[in-house]
Amino acid sequence: MSSDHNHDNAPAASLHASSETRYRAYIPAALALLLLLGGLAYQHLTTNPNDWVLLIIFSIAYIIVGGGVVLGALKGITRGEFFDEKFLMTIATLGAFFIGEYAEGVAVMLFYEVGELFQQAALNRAKRSIQALLDLRPEEAIILRDGVEEIVHPNTVQINDIIRVKPGQQVPLDGKVISPEATLNTAALTGESVPQNKKQGEQILAGMINLDRVIDFAVTARFTDTKLANVLKMVQDA
Repeated sequence: MSSDHNHDNAPAASLHASSETRYRAYIPAALALLLLLGGLAYQHLTTNPNDWVLLIIFSIAYIIVGGGVVLGALKGITRGEFFDEKFLMTIATLGAFFIGEYAEGVAVMLFYEVGELFQQAALNRAKRSIQALLDLRPEEAIILRDGVEEIVHPNTVQINDIIRVKPGQQVPLDGKVISPEATLNTAALTGESVPQNKKQGEQILAGMINLDRVIDFAVTARFTDTKLANVLKMVQDA
């Protein structure tokens, strides 16, 4: 029983850990920003700011936010990649330090890293969207052959084959309803929470969920050509 309980909590724990990881990624940028603001305050609000103090403050901020970029640039050099963006950012920001513009060097590196974080966040959202779409694709379908049910993988089903979907199951392929009627949950595809009623001959799509009765339908598109598969392709190619 304890094992089942732990298994049930695994997805929630994984989601919590993923959220913590995303937040931790912003900590270096936040610390660097605080040091940058503190250094600027010391520089402009102090009558005679000490250059060594400024160098130490801004250097710490630079290492926190830009250390990974500098290491990436050095690794790129060992691979013969002399003009990638990390190398160019390193040269530009260290050049600012060399001429005494410490704050500018930190600020440029900070803006670069924040941009990278936003880009990674967008990429992660896209990956989660792709995973959500993948989760809508059933791994099996009930095909009727001479009136006998047979469980197969949806990618083996041909156009005009007859598929049966029981209450609570997902529609595995696009098709036209053969049964007199069907009630389907389309929220995962359309975002609409109100169930849709389909009559005989009307189109249903892969990813819809059958709600209240056994339905049969004739397949109109192969597994790789369903509307859901096409949406997934567009998301992956975007």
